[in-house]
Amino acid sequence: MAQYVFDRRRTNGPEDSLPPVFDEDPRDILQNCQATGSAYIETERTKVACAIYGPRQSKNTSFYEKGRLNVEVKFAPFSCQKRRAPIHNAEDRSIAMAVHQALIASVRLETFPKATIDIFITVIETDGMEGCVAAGSTAASTALAHAGIEVVGLVMSCSAAVIGTEIWLDPTEEESRISNGTLVLSCMPALTSVTSVWQTGRMEPSRILACIEACQKRCNDIHAVVAHALLEGAR
Repeated sequence: MAQYVFDRRRTNGPEDSLPPVFDEDPRDILQNCQATGSAYIETERTKVACAIYGPRQSKNTSFYEKGRLNVEVKFAPFSCQKRRAPIHNAEDRSIAMAVHQALIASVRLETFPKATIDIFITVIETDGMEGCVAAGSTAASTALAHAGIEVVGLVMSCSAAVIGTEIWLDPTEEESRISNGTLVLSCMPALTSVTSVWQTGRMEPSRILACIEACQKRCNDIHAVVAHALLEGAR
């Protein structure tokens, strides 16, 4: 009896790959998905899509007075110049933890006990880890509001880098590499409260305060844009 041998090995693509070009607006694709809420943010070379599922009953049988917020970050294989393997690594978990810390203070988890909200963030294109944290936090908070989940306020996020004696906002990956230090600020502009500060590198206290002040001004501008987009989407 003849036996057929199939080669099931997968041929990998080129090391240098480019993100696909969508024939339609990615926002239209997200609106047609089955998620409770969604958001898409694009800042220069950083493109992030976020989808919210829930609140839904937790799989754990034990009772919790407050709901749970789960954040999962995944990079598309073509998101970087060098093709990424479709597996989770330490960078994915670090960004997920930073986004979770930025959002946890804004969501009223006590309103849905024994329930879970799942936040799935897909990085379509990246230009630095700081930009992913800032865009991911803003996209996740916007998607929560779009899903109708009760929040204290919208969380906006912005990144900054200290290069020489100057402070550059929204630094690229190359600018972050040559900087003395970077900072990502997450805050709720409507309540003038800070939810998270994520800082790397060596920075003087005066520089840190200057970065926070610059990021707060930018977050106020982003808040106005996001609020307008949510109002337009609700009509």
